[in-house]
Amino acid sequence: MVHTKRIAVTLPAGPRVEDTINRIRWAEENGIPDAWFSDSGAPDTLTQVAAVAHTTHDIRIGTAVTPVYTRSPSVLAASANVIGQLLPGRFIMGLGSSSQTIMTQFNGIPLDKPVTRVKETAQLVKEMLIGAKTDFDGDTLFSKGYRQAPLENPPPVYLAALRPKMIEMAAEVGDGVIFNLWPKKALPKMMEHVAIGAKSAGKDPQDLEIVNRAMVLCTDDKEYGRNVFRAAFGPYYGTPVYNNFLAWAGYEAEAAGIAEGWAAKDRDKTAGSMSDEMIDEIAIIGNEDEVRARIQEDADGGVDTHIIAPMAGKAEDVDRTFNAFIGSSFQFSA
Repeated sequence: MVHTKRIAVTLPAGPRVEDTINRIRWAEENGIPDAWFSDSGAPDTLTQVAAVAHTTHDIRIGTAVTPVYTRSPSVLAASANVIGQLLPGRFIMGLGSSSQTIMTQFNGIPLDKPVTRVKETAQLVKEMLIGAKTDFDGDTLFSKGYRQAPLENPPPVYLAALRPKMIEMAAEVGDGVIFNLWPKKALPKMMEHVAIGAKSAGKDPQDLEIVNRAMVLCTDDKEYGRNVFRAAFGPYYGTPVYNNFLAWAGYEAEAAGIAEGWAAKDRDKTAGSMSDEMIDEIAIIGNEDEVRARIQEDADGGVDTHIIAPMAGKAEDVDRTFNAFIGSSFQFSA
């Protein structure tokens, strides 16, 4: 199955639910077919999705991604049951392991056996959504005798992944795969592992939707954009999850420098280790023509749904970035 190429706005739009509702309405009015929520803290994402569902008409809503450690599979499935009823055929449950900062530092939860934990959570949630009675004794999870009313059209479950083992597992178990913060030269390798995982489960890799959260800034000042990226994402690449991924993607020296700077609480060393070349591989910074061309390039490389995540906090930067991808301004080429 060939998936329709889609643009999405990123959510939430800030701490006020009203702002998120306004962004969803704006997206629907301007021909943007998707809205995808991040899920790292307040305001709570699954609650927000349920709260705003009635304000939408046809937009598809996803989570990219809800951590598997902070909610049990039965709680995730119960939430997805409610949202699936409110948004029939328009909700995607995205699950992932998150990072050491969010899990261990913020929540006091060890990030143990992430590949296994994500896999077992996805397996259980998918069983629960179809009304199966659980009888599961895994390496990280146990559930026996839980059953919930099945949905006629249960939401699909997509899984976030960065490196080979997680990518292959996500393609094997999930209905789609979600990427984030990758250098563009890594995409062919990542797509190879999608194919390996899909084929191991007897799937056609083409049946899996590939979703990506793209860090985008529409600007005429690329150096400004790079510095915004350094400030925002140095902490991400300082965590083991993203640091190891950066090294795997071919930026070993940069990853080592970032790790050293972050461990020493030296923000200048952390930022200075992020070269312009590396940032230009990961972030999408430039004028309207340039950012649209890069999104098209990612689509040609296998990405189906592109979550446009403006990097700057200034309202004019956010507006310019989103406006570059409204339906009247941008269409994917075949």
